[in-house]
Amino acid sequence: MDHRRAKFQIGQVVQHRIFDFRGVIFDVDPVFANTDEWYEAIPEDMRPSKDQPYYHLFAENDKTHYVAYVSEGNLVPDDSDDPVTHPDIPHFFERTPEGYALKTMHSN
Repeated sequence: MDHRRAKFQIGQVVQHRIFDFRGVIFDVDPVFANTDEWYEAIPEDMRPSKDQPYYHLFAENDKTHYVAYVSEGNLVPDDSDDPVTHPDIPHFFERTPEGYALKTMHSN
């Protein structure tokens, strides 16, 4: 049995280690759970292993906001304390001194 633990948590602000974007985690898959088409669209020399946690992010860069799906190996913590301005964040999270906390109606 696989007892893998996710390195990052829901509400944590992270940034991509290669590409210039950051975001707030809103869901975690213990292993890859997207389509084969999505996976195969990644250049083979950059394609991450499917056997690791994958994170759903409310993401942003300097041009736009979007939802990203990113492997754990491609994320690092964002310690900037700068707010993430994705327009969906206020619907699900409250900003706290520690980061982002799920609103009560969305927590388990």
